[in-house]
Amino acid sequence: MSGPLFPRWTNTVSRLSAAALLAVPAIGIGGLMAYVRSPYVTNQQMPVEQPIEFDHRHHAGDEKIDCQYCHWSVDKAPSAGIPSTTVCMSCHAQVWNKSPYLTEVRKAFFADMPIQWVRVHNLPDFVYFNHSIHVNKGVGCATCHGRVDQMAAIEQAAPLTMAWCLECHRNPEPNLRPAEFITSMTWTPPKDKAEAAALGKKLKEEYDVHSRESCSTCHR
Repeated sequence: MSGPLFPRWTNTVSRLSAAALLAVPAIGIGGLMAYVRSPYVTNQQMPVEQPIEFDHRHHAGDEKIDCQYCHWSVDKAPSAGIPSTTVCMSCHAQVWNKSPYLTEVRKAFFADMPIQWVRVHNLPDFVYFNHSIHVNKGVGCATCHGRVDQMAAIEQAAPLTMAWCLECHRNPEPNLRPAEFITSMTWTPPKDKAEAAALGKKLKEEYDVHSRESCSTCHR
């Protein structure tokens, strides 16, 4: 009697080959999903070089300057607003008015030209975002921007992905805070879970929050 057409070890090879054919696409898709959620794509914690050194730790942290003093349109318009050189010089005409760190600020002020800041939180062009509706509905600055009072240079703290936005839209209560603490960097909800949930529900009713989840909310 003749022996088998293929040796027994080929059975193992065929099984491993079949497993590899199934595993490679799965690994590839999983790797791609991990990559698009990584800081290389979301830009989280990525350093951004600015034309002028501006330390939020000093201004927002040490000096307790309110966010709205510089970002004055955050509760009135889609954009939070970039401070003009007039706002900068309202302090620095008297404070550090001869500092070499502020040379470019003085140049821009006397030339009546804006400072060319580099945008850090940059959503795609096909995404519509309105700062004022979020701020007026109880979402604090730190919720999206993180503890800027602890940042020497502003970095993107949140991923700003669609999934991240939808997570809040589907359950906004944990991210709502009283109006007087909207710009606070240190406010935290009550530690007791039941109390925190009750506060979130109360604020949702007070602010008349109706979360939008339809595509046209952000993609207009």
